[in-house]
This record gives sequence, C-alpha cells and structure tokens, in this order.
Amino acid sequence: MTTNRVWVYLSNKPFNQQTENSLKTDVQNFLLGWNAHGKALTASADILHHHFIIIKADEEQYSASGCSIDKQFQFIKETEKKYNLNLLDRLVVAYKKDNTVFVTHSSKIPQLLQDGIINENTIVFNTTLSTENEFKTAFEIPLKESWLNRFLIAVK
Repeated sequence: MTTNRVWVYLSNKPFNQQTENSLKTDVQNFLLGWNAHGKALTASADILHHHFIIIKADEEQYSASGCSIDKQFQFIKETEKKYNLNLLDRLVVAYKKDNTVFVTHSSKIPQLLQDGIINENTIVFNTTLSTENEFKTAFEIPLKESWLNRFLIAVK
C-alpha cells in the first residue's frame, strides 16, 4: 500500500487558462528536481477548479524530509511572486455553490451564513488534510463537518 502525502494550496483568485498552463509546467519542473537527501521523490501534481495546486508525494520508498518540504514551501513562495497570487493564507477558504468555486476570507463566513448565501450543508474545501486517503474522502465536505462549523453557533 502506498502512502501518499498531500499538500493543498488554495489561491485567493482563480487561475486563467494561460496562468494555469504555465503553473502546470512550473510545478512539473519543480517535481522533476524535488528530492529528499539526494533521493528523487516520486511526486505528482494537479490543478483543480482553477484555484488549487495539489502536490502529492509517494512516500513508499522515500519520505519528504524537512529540507524537501522547505524546498516545496520556497517554490510555492516563488510561485506566489511570479503570478501575483496568495497561496499560503490559511484563513482563505473556498466553497462550492451551483458547481462554482468561490473563495473568501474566513472572517466573511458569518455574514455569508447570515445572508443565506451558504449554510451548514454548503460544500467547503478542506485544505488541512495531509494524506491521499483524506484527500479522496474529505477534500470536499459540508461546512458543518469543517473547522468553519464554529461559525454556525454564532449565526443561530
């Protein structure tokens, strides 16, 4: 059984097609040279919903070490600068309504709930997961099952 580690980066704004194509190339080039203690990591990446960069590392043979994770973090910081994106703000959240992904700051969730734009069953994207199994089963979850559920009490 392979153990894939997953990192999810959410962009504060959608990628246009040109940016998305360029991002795919940049991420693939990064992954080709990504290693842990001189050993190449088996890794892949996806860009989803024009907002997410998903990086997966197969840790069956080699685990991503602190240094390799630092390299990934540095690559993401450089990507932010290159494309004028915010990919590291963990207070930015994404939700899905009518099959469209919306991104907002978590501080706006109470108002969106109060206005009826979203509710406890609105699908939100879990960016806190760390394994492929979690990604497969809990990337898209109802708001009531996410860390944003604390805002439900404030609205009721």
